Amino acid sequence: MTPGKSLLIVVLLSLSFKGISQQSATYTNELADFNRALELYNNQQFLAAQNLFDEVKDETEDEKIKADAAYYIANAAVRLNQPGADRLMERFVTRYPTSTKTNSAYLDVADYYFNTGKYALARKWYDKVDENAMGRKERQRYYFNNGYAYFRTNNYEEARTYLERVRDSKEYGSQAKYYIGFMAYESDDYEEASENFEQVQDNSRYSEDLSYFQADMNFKLGNFQKAIDLGMEQLPKSNRQEKSQLNKIIGESYFNLGKYEEAIPYLKEYQGLRGKWNNTDYYQLGYAYYKQGDYEKAISEFNKIIDGNNSIAQNAYYHLAQSYLNLEQKQQALNAFKNASEMPFDAKIQQDALLNYAKLSYEIGNSYESPSQVLLNYLEKYPDAAERQEVETLLIDSFITTKNYEEAMRLLENNRNFSDKQAYQKVAYYYGLELYEEGDYYKAIEMFDKALNEPRDPAITAKSTFWKAESEFNVNRIDDAIIGYKEFGGMTAARGTEEMKNLDYNIGYAYFKKNDYAQATSYFKRYAENTGNDNARRDDAWLRLGDSYFVNSQYWPAMEAYNKAIANNVSDSDYAAFQKAISYGFVNRNETKIEELNNFISKYPRSPYRDDALFELGNTYVAMENTQQGIQAYNRLIRDVPGSAFVPKAMLRQGLIYYNSNEGNKALERLKKVVSDYPNTPEAKQAVSTARNVYVDLGRTDEYASWVRNIDFVEVTDADLDNTTYESAENQYLNNKADQAINGFEKYLRDFPNGIHSINAHFYLAQLYFRQGNKDKSMSHYRYVVERPGNEFTEQALARLSQIYLEKGNYAEATPLLERLEKEADSQENVAYAQSNLMKSYYEAGNFQKAEAYAEKVLNSPGAEKQAKTDAQVIIARSAMKAGNENRAKTAYAEVQKTATGELAAEALYYDAYFKNKNGNYEASNAAIQILAKDFSGYKRWGAKGLVLMAKNFDKLGDAYQATYILDNVIKNFSNYPEIVSEAKAELARIKTQEAKTNSSVENN
Repeated sequence: MTPGKSLLIVVLLSLSFKGISQQSATYTNELADFNRALELYNNQQFLAAQNLFDEVKDETEDEKIKADAAYYIANAAVRLNQPGADRLMERFVTRYPTSTKTNSAYLDVADYYFNTGKYALARKWYDKVDENAMGRKERQRYYFNNGYAYFRTNNYEEARTYLERVRDSKEYGSQAKYYIGFMAYESDDYEEASENFEQVQDNSRYSEDLSYFQADMNFKLGNFQKAIDLGMEQLPKSNRQEKSQLNKIIGESYFNLGKYEEAIPYLKEYQGLRGKWNNTDYYQLGYAYYKQGDYEKAISEFNKIIDGNNSIAQNAYYHLAQSYLNLEQKQQALNAFKNASEMPFDAKIQQDALLNYAKLSYEIGNSYESPSQVLLNYLEKYPDAAERQEVETLLIDSFITTKNYEEAMRLLENNRNFSDKQAYQKVAYYYGLELYEEGDYYKAIEMFDKALNEPRDPAITAKSTFWKAESEFNVNRIDDAIIGYKEFGGMTAARGTEEMKNLDYNIGYAYFKKNDYAQATSYFKRYAENTGNDNARRDDAWLRLGDSYFVNSQYWPAMEAYNKAIANNVSDSDYAAFQKAISYGFVNRNETKIEELNNFISKYPRSPYRDDALFELGNTYVAMENTQQGIQAYNRLIRDVPGSAFVPKAMLRQGLIYYNSNEGNKALERLKKVVSDYPNTPEAKQAVSTARNVYVDLGRTDEYASWVRNIDFVEVTDADLDNTTYESAENQYLNNKADQAINGFEKYLRDFPNGIHSINAHFYLAQLYFRQGNKDKSMSHYRYVVERPGNEFTEQALARLSQIYLEKGNYAEATPLLERLEKEADSQENVAYAQSNLMKSYYEAGNFQKAEAYAEKVLNSPGAEKQAKTDAQVIIARSAMKAGNENRAKTAYAEVQKTATGELAAEALYYDAYFKNKNGNYEASNAAIQILAKDFSGYKRWGAKGLVLMAKNFDKLGDAYQATYILDNVIKNFSNYPEIVSEAKAELARIKTQEAKTNSSVENN
């Protein structure tokens, strides 16, 4: 070795030893820090340890120390729940893949999360562990912990994989078997569950839980007595939640053994899941009460079952219905049977429920659908049912009792399987009567003909004959009516009927209307003399008998008949007294006539015939050449009844009297007033003609020419042609030749638009068009008449024109006409007509104050018909409801209920129920609604409103099932009434929200 080379080696060795010495000192120092940090970590001072490990890691160059420090830094972060702790651990593994602590890191972190109950995080780290790198004891802990973590996160399949690996472990075996058994129990594999539980049953740690599980498993396996025994044994040792479940197991086991009395106390002790029962729970307790005959308690449980749609619900609703029936709560039973009949789960229950639903619909009525339709549905669905004959019998009667004859006819005519002709005849007859009452006479005749075409029942055949004749009378087919009346009179079945009692009166009226007064006299006389006292028709017969004699110029018998009417104090005694008075004139007893007329004027100061009497009185004085008193009578007429059509006639008569008395100026004054106040009337035309004579006699023809030139309605030169044209048309009218008369009057008005007879022509044209059904065309002619000064046709034209506007619903146009009619009408009948329709018009216009005022007038009017008074009470009731005065409405509806029929009766009955609900009389309210459903099922709107009210009643009575079921059906079946459906939806949501607090089966959408 050369010296130089030796020196180099010495230097290198020196440097090497120096470096080793320095490195050793540093390493010793780092190791001390590392050990201090490890001591802090082992003492669970993780943050301090983490900081120190961090320093060591930054300062050391030793890879092993760096790796170990990184491991403990990440581990401390996990235990401190620091954000990003998992990333630190991942970084450790990535940076130091060969570290011996890698597997320990995964396992240690997983165990930490496991021990702190964070099983999802524990599973994440257990999945990273290499189980082959572990020892046996460590591996068993890993298997159990990982299996348990999967168990706690409900991943039973993976849990079983790991737990099965330690089922024979001395340390973990019992726990593993318990959890394997529990998973089998949860999966309804009771055989495996029982096998595993039996292997750990001696372990005190699980004995209490196992008793509960075994009781439940035996229940689910159908070993009910064993379930009861085990449950009884466990019950005293159980906690609150287990006690609730054990009571359920014991109670339901007794239930399944048919020991309902024993089941009840245990079923009642069940607290439900999260404090709520479900529909099955309520069913079991309800059924147990039902089997014990305790129907009230059964109902209290069954009626909590809401929204049910399965076999249990069907069974529950069926037995709920039976419970209601046993307590005579038939409306409630109807709803429950309907519900059960709509479910297909048990065919036998479904059929029996539908049968009971159909029978109850017939018995108490049905607001959802007609009882007839329900019965037909049953026959169609079960054509071979043993009860078919019974149901068919009910069906026949239902057509009558529901009074929904239109639907009944439709069903009978459209259902080929139903061939009971007797029922068909009866329904056709009753439907005809209904149409007659509604004034639809042509359709009524059609129905009576259908009844007569199936002459099965002699009584129905006879009555159909009579009412067909009545209908024909009302459409002016008088000859047909007379034939029908007489045919009815010859029928054996007609004897003793109400219709037979008044037959002579009806025939008499038919002849009277036909102007065959001789025949009318015969029938009216026989009826009046053979009918008992206190009969309005008998009194009217005396009047019509008097009229018949009067028209045939038989004045003495006429006066005798009028005297009979007056003696009976008939409502039209003023008319009889007037007719009697003028009859004296026809038998040349003018002195007596004057006396009777004066008596009439004194006795009947408000009579519509007052103006007739005053005019006749004036005429009679003049006829007896007592012109001064005649003029006074005319003056009294003009003063007292200024709106009378007789006023221009009286003034004309006065002018003539003055003219004939050579008092020309007085005559002209009267005649000119007629022309100025009543232009375009026949009296005005006559006044012009008479005035001409006066002017001629006075030698003042220039004055006449000047005067007459300003009268635009007079076409003097065409007077003869005017009269001739008019008379031609009038003759066609009087001979009932309608088309020719229309052509004639139209020609007259074209030729003489302001002619002498223009008012007459317009009125007769209006009448002809009205009779032909062309009411729109009649309107302008009626309007012409009413726009002229008072004339003989004003009253009739006002009545007709207002009628047309009312039919069109044009109350704004009708109202002023009706107001005029009320003031100007001579006929009390027209006054009553005006008042009743003003009442309705003001109501429709929203003027409830005036509507009520006119309603009071109608109620106080002696001439108002019963129906008008009923309408008046309705208007008062409705107006009061609109104004919020429910007490007044209640009183008015109570009055309506006494006399109303049809839809008004349905309305009154609904409000009877409404006010009872308001007063808290919920059962009485429901009773009223049941009558509404039974007797007025054809009026769907009131039926729907009644159902919503019934639902509210049941809610107040604590019967949520009835309330919700009814509301559901309103929503399904009454879409034509959106405001009612909207109310039903709101009420249903409210009730369901309330019930969902205690019943987990209730869905509150």
